[in-house]
Amino acid sequence: MRILLVEDDDLLAQAVATALTKQNYVVDIAADGEVGWELISVCNYDLILLDVILPKLDGISLCRQLRQSGYQMLILLLTTKDTRTDKIMGLDSGADDYVVKPFDFQELSARIRALLRRGNVSLPPVLEWGSLRLDPSTCEVTYADIALHLTAKEFSLLDLFLRNNQRIFSRGAIVDQLWSAEKDPPEENTIKSHIKSLRQKLKAAGANYDFIETVYGMGYRLKALSHEKSCSPHEPEIDLNQQQILLTAIAQERENFKAKVGSRIAVLKLAADALRKGKLDTQLRQKAEQEAHKLAGSLGSFGFPKGSLLANEIEDLFQTKKFINKAKCFYLDKLLIELQRELGKSPVEQTQNLLLIISNDRQIVEELVKEAENQEIQVKIETNLTAARRIIPSLNPDVVLLDIDLEKDSLKLIRELSQRSPTVGKTPTPQIPVLVFTEQNNFSDACGGLRLRLEVARSGGRAFLQKSMPPNEILEAVSQILQQTRITKARIMVVDDDPLILTFIKQSLEALGLTLKTLKDPRYFWDTLTEFSPDLLILDAEMPHINGIELCQIVRNDPYWKFLPVLFVVDNLEADIVERIFAIGADDCVSKPIVGSKLATRVLNRLVHHGVNRATI
Repeated sequence: MRILLVEDDDLLAQAVATALTKQNYVVDIAADGEVGWELISVCNYDLILLDVILPKLDGISLCRQLRQSGYQMLILLLTTKDTRTDKIMGLDSGADDYVVKPFDFQELSARIRALLRRGNVSLPPVLEWGSLRLDPSTCEVTYADIALHLTAKEFSLLDLFLRNNQRIFSRGAIVDQLWSAEKDPPEENTIKSHIKSLRQKLKAAGANYDFIETVYGMGYRLKALSHEKSCSPHEPEIDLNQQQILLTAIAQERENFKAKVGSRIAVLKLAADALRKGKLDTQLRQKAEQEAHKLAGSLGSFGFPKGSLLANEIEDLFQTKKFINKAKCFYLDKLLIELQRELGKSPVEQTQNLLLIISNDRQIVEELVKEAENQEIQVKIETNLTAARRIIPSLNPDVVLLDIDLEKDSLKLIRELSQRSPTVGKTPTPQIPVLVFTEQNNFSDACGGLRLRLEVARSGGRAFLQKSMPPNEILEAVSQILQQTRITKARIMVVDDDPLILTFIKQSLEALGLTLKTLKDPRYFWDTLTEFSPDLLILDAEMPHINGIELCQIVRNDPYWKFLPVLFVVDNLEADIVERIFAIGADDCVSKPIVGSKLATRVLNRLVHHGVNRATI
């Protein structure tokens, strides 16, 4: 199905488009209302996602213009405004539904599915044609109960034919329906290749080769059914793999957003500086207001709810027509620092660590929950394995504490979580550490306890605990596991004009699971710093254009970055150079030639000292 997204926030638009594309929608993007109108005039869309505040032609006006011109496609409005009047205006203009920014990506997807079902009331949730069955919600396709493993385009082709089972589609019509307007249209042979591959997969499952028949001179369609009858429609089941794919796509877009949001913060800081000096002109004020508005609408969707509130306050300050006194300027600076600090947090710092406890032992669970609150660990409780398996893909806990006495197949769940495949399709599926706890007190009794310990270890369990242990000791074991996994989320930025040293440092530290960003030309330092948002900075002391000492001074003079740990790489450890780098705020230094193990130790120690916990190496 084809969707048009009219949204001027390019980062949010790309993230929404990526999430919808993962669900086999074809998505076009328009950055303003006029472009949206032009695309609607030439393309057929099943649904329009329409931002309310847009350049050139706002969303309410575009919606009203579409309805007055007779367009009947579904329209879902997106806006940061949440007052009753705004909702009434949107619905009165002809919109079918209304979502307030910042929105949850999964909720937006559900609202889209609900609208599309409502717009096709005669269409069953599961599409069938003879022995062929396609479930749009799970993206599963079977023929005579044999699963068909289709590419995204093959799935979309089959979905198109099933939704229009009496229609003949020319190659041009297929291109219009299934290829985004932003991309170059495929050659005719590409369409033929997709059709051929789809036919072969259907045939392999037992269908006739002409299940999709060619109408010469016109195009393709589903072959009319003869004696076969369609089965009664079934309600779609929740597919956890598809849910995990969507969640992973959202997580990736969150990181993309975080990496690119620095340019928007820079505009706000520039405007705040101009305001403080009394030199803020109308153009810069409007630009800052627009950027703050976009951040207010998108930050919450990417997992920064506090950031949305901060951006909203910043927008209000730039919107005011009154004179902004020094106190308000100071408050604006404070808001910007808080916003940068919020965005600079790692995902671990953004939210509490999530512990899933699987146990029906009410007393010990209550004690663990109380202790978890003291340690700022968020807890989710499930009393049986079936319920736990159902929620794990969407919950994605950081660690699981499993009552091994709960059910016989508890070991199976440990294996599933600790030996998860690196990918589901092409989607990363991280392993989840599991700790077990049990009532057994005598582990050596007839070797039964020892055998159980061995089975847990072989299954991938990370710790074996007794329920008789104090809750704080059980939670301490949980915290240690969290510390061991947290280092893989640390980000290191390295600035050095020697490409060989950059390569060596990158290889040495990536082997520890760290994320590296290298920069050869220090003139691009600030843009890279704000976009990458590192947890630690490694600087070469001597470089052309701008040396490491000057870069360190820039960092230490910035309100947000002044506490960033800085490690220097120097040619030698002579007293004068060491004294200079520590005088301007360096945290540590290593000399060339660099020893990989020594560098790793220094980096890990700095991360631990500044609150990023190290793993056991």
